[in-house]
Amino acid sequence: MGSLNNGDILLLRGKEIGVLFEGQELGLIEAVRAAYLTHEAGDTSLPNCPFLRFPHDPSARIIAKPAYLGGKQPIAGMKWVASFPGNLQRGQDRASAVLVLNSPNTGFATAILEGSLINAYRTAASAALAAQTFKAPGSVRTIGLIGAGFINFHTLRFLLTVHPEVDHIQVFDLLPSRAVQFVEGCQHLAEGRRFSISEDSGALLSTSDLVSLATTATTPYLGQLDRVKSDAVILHVSLRDFTPEAILQADNVVDDVEHVCSNQTSIHLASEQVQNRDFIRTTLGAVLAGKTPVRIPGKPLLFSPFGLGILDVAAGNVAVELARKTGHATVVHDFLPESWTVGKHAN
Repeated sequence: MGSLNNGDILLLRGKEIGVLFEGQELGLIEAVRAAYLTHEAGDTSLPNCPFLRFPHDPSARIIAKPAYLGGKQPIAGMKWVASFPGNLQRGQDRASAVLVLNSPNTGFATAILEGSLINAYRTAASAALAAQTFKAPGSVRTIGLIGAGFINFHTLRFLLTVHPEVDHIQVFDLLPSRAVQFVEGCQHLAEGRRFSISEDSGALLSTSDLVSLATTATTPYLGQLDRVKSDAVILHVSLRDFTPEAILQADNVVDDVEHVCSNQTSIHLASEQVQNRDFIRTTLGAVLAGKTPVRIPGKPLLFSPFGLGILDVAAGNVAVELARKTGHATVVHDFLPESWTVGKHAN
C-alpha cells in the first residue's frame, strides 16, 4: 500500500480487521497498557459520552465516544457504538459500531474502521491487562464467564494468553442454549482444558479464580460477594450486574472515576447510596504507574472499566499501522473535497 495523498482515507472492513488482529493479542494488550499510562499522565482528552436512547426501547442505546490520545503517536477519533439487545431475538448481533480516526494536527479524518471488532478486541485486551496485573502468573486455574456472547468469546482468548495455566472454564448464561453454543464455539481454544456450563451465576462466582461478566443487564441482580474467594479478580465489563451492597464489599478499581460514576453503572449507584466515592480505591492506570498498591489483602478485587474511547483509538491505530504494512485495507481516493482555497490567493 502506497502513501495516502491529501483527501484520501483508509477504509478497514470487519473481515480485514479480523485478519490483521489474528495473533496480535500481546501487541494489543501493550497498546492498551500504553493508553492507560498516557491517561494517567494526563495527556488525553475524554469528554463525557452522550447516550442516545429510544423511548420505545429503553434497553437500546447508541453511544458517542470521542477521544484524544497523546503520547508517542498522538491520535484522535470517535466511536459510534450501538447496543440493541433485541437484535438477538431476530438472529442479529447485539452490537454494531463504526470508528473514525482523525489527525490531531489537521483534524482531517484519516481512517474509517468497522468498530464492533475494535470494541471487542480493546475490551478483551483491557480485561486481560487487568487479569495480568491483579492475578499472579500461575495463579488462575478456573475462569468463570457470565454472559455467553461476543465480548466474552474474545475476552476468553485474551485471558488464556496471559494466564495459559487455566484448566477449567465455567460458563453461565440466562439462556442455556447460548451457553451450549458458546462452549461449542470455544472448543478450538480448549487445548485440553475442561469446559462446564453452570446453572447458577452465584455458584460460578464462588468457585472461580477469575471471572468476566459481559452481559446486557441494565439492573443489578448480584447482591453479595461473601461466597467469592478473597483473592479472586472480577472483571465487571458490563458494569451493571452488582448491587451497591456487593460493590461495597469489594476492593474496587476502575479505569476512570468520573466516567464510571455515570449512566447508572453499579459504581454510580453505590456512590449515590453512600454519597461519596471513597470505596473506589484506585485506577488501573495508577497501579500500572506504580502509584498505588496492586491489591489489598482479604477482599476480592472488582475491576469496573467504563470502556474509555482512548482504547478504541489505540486499537484502531494498531489496525491502521498493520494495514499499512500488509496492504489489508481499501484506500478511498479523494474522499475529502478539494479545498476551496486551491488555486486561490487569500488576501
